[in-house]
Amino acid sequence: MKKNKKKITKRAKNIQKIRLQKEKDVFMKLGSKIKAYFFTGILVTAPVGMTFYLAYKLIIWLDRLVNRVLPPEFRPDNYLPVTVPGLGIIVLVGLMIIIGMFATGFLGKFFLRLGEWIVYKLPFISSIYSLIKQVFETFLSNKNRAFNKVVMLEYPRKGLWILGLVGTETGGELQEKLPEPMLNVFIPTTPNPTSGFLIFVPKSEVIEVDMSVEEAIKFIISGGIVNPEENKKTIA
Repeated sequence: MKKNKKKITKRAKNIQKIRLQKEKDVFMKLGSKIKAYFFTGILVTAPVGMTFYLAYKLIIWLDRLVNRVLPPEFRPDNYLPVTVPGLGIIVLVGLMIIIGMFATGFLGKFFLRLGEWIVYKLPFISSIYSLIKQVFETFLSNKNRAFNKVVMLEYPRKGLWILGLVGTETGGELQEKLPEPMLNVFIPTTPNPTSGFLIFVPKSEVIEVDMSVEEAIKFIISGGIVNPEENKKTIA
């Protein structure tokens, strides 16, 4: 009888252990699923939320800036019963259009050249102005695209690959001093693709990639996390 009782007690304990282990596994699986759902929710909502938040902050900042710059008689808030966010952007865009129209005219070009001549005479400020102007002209010019294709090349040594943006073919004195046809390749850095360095690469040592410049820049900014295929799926 005692042996039977011990066996029954032992079996009951084993059953209880198994039941507790199963319940523990269920709660662990449930916890892992909840954790996965939580991070998925963050991944889905965070980019959208941050985008709208930054856009809202930018709109408010521009509205305040425009209200400070404009004379009181030209401020839209003085003529409207309520504050309308975004009027600052409209005013700023209109102002940029007017300035652009003036800059393309004869007087505008004259004053622009005069201002640039004065700026270039200043030792330190001329370097900063020249750099900023070149960056904006490169990325905002409508006359020609800054970069026409994306390539892969081995850099900084054999076996390591990096993405580069091709500007133009190397020409002039530089090409004359080089042994074969070369390309001007800009190597952007992560996470700021506007910084980087220029290298001259032989045409035979680059592999052209079926990727747009915009996709390559997104890929570089994300540090390789956002693949071009994922961008196409998101857009679709």
